[in-house]
Amino acid sequence: MLAKRIIPCLDVKDGRTVKGVNFVDLRDAGDPVELAYQYSQQGADELVFLDITATHERRKTTVDLVKAVASQINIPFTIGGGINELKDADVLLNAGADKISINSAAVRNPKLLDEFAKAFGVQFVVLAVDTRFVNDGNYVHLRGGRDLTDIKTEDWILEAADRGAGEILLTSMDHDGTKNGFDLKLLKEMNDRISIPLIASGGAGNQQHFVDVFQEAGVDAALAASVFHYGEILIPELKDTLKAKGITVRT
Repeated sequence: MLAKRIIPCLDVKDGRTVKGVNFVDLRDAGDPVELAYQYSQQGADELVFLDITATHERRKTTVDLVKAVASQINIPFTIGGGINELKDADVLLNAGADKISINSAAVRNPKLLDEFAKAFGVQFVVLAVDTRFVNDGNYVHLRGGRDLTDIKTEDWILEAADRGAGEILLTSMDHDGTKNGFDLKLLKEMNDRISIPLIASGGAGNQQHFVDVFQEAGVDAALAASVFHYGEILIPELKDTLKAKGITVRT
């Protein structure tokens, strides 16, 4: 069995790590370079860096900050935010990223997924999906959750997997920042329907939530932010708990 991955997420705005609830009411969570170093030392399996206002502000990800973070870690590093074309990804990979994460740009132009997979390989392409339950089902949201689309989340994920996404990072906006647990129902439904890795995001509040998402939804990785940033969960202790529950993790 492949080891399950624990992934801290740095949501970055104006050079600082921030965290909110349901994608709003952001508060400062520290220096992203310092946090990245701490997580690398603690035994995080990967790190995700999302420039959360790059798309909304119609600018590129801050490359200097990406370089600074990359210089402090020795674990796989995924970058997202403001990636709209191949040269954007190329710049970030040269700055130290191991993978790139795309969201809004891929929805606007799904062929980007094909192009990125062909240019860099599927292992470099992470599709981030921000979803919220609206009326009759889960729908994709863009620009950091600001814009509702008419695209059903399940349909988009299946299309993306066919087009060349190597992983799906699925964030439930309804659960994000609430610390009430991951959206196990949606995650299990999607994990059962795709053959590529699924990363769960949104809702982690305690160690049991990680146990639940691995045991009940069967996801490949679980991502969290505030519980790590504020020291509510320490990664070594979390991995000990997961191992005690019979869940295979990297040490």
